[in-house]
Amino acid sequence: MTNAITPSPASPPQQLQRDDTAMKEAAAKLETLFLAEMLKSAGLGKTRGALGGGAGEDQFGSFLREAQAAEMVRAGGIGLAEALFQSLKEQEK
Repeated sequence: MTNAITPSPASPPQQLQRDDTAMKEAAAKLETLFLAEMLKSAGLGKTRGALGGGAGEDQFGSFLREAQAAEMVRAGGIGLAEALFQSLKEQEK
């Protein structure tokens, strides 16, 4: 008795769609990390002075930067995610 699995005609396009989705998500995460580092360099989330939030503000500033960077990417970002995705698609061929 053979237990061979025959691929259905819908399998290859569905697999490509899943691969594209995974690549788009990875590219968006990379753009988010890049933008978070840019926001950090710009000083976003740093303690402002004597009346700032102290150590707690410093510790949670990274969450603020990452959340803002993620929202920037959702709103279209700077195009880095799309460029990375297209590059990954070219390498896949």
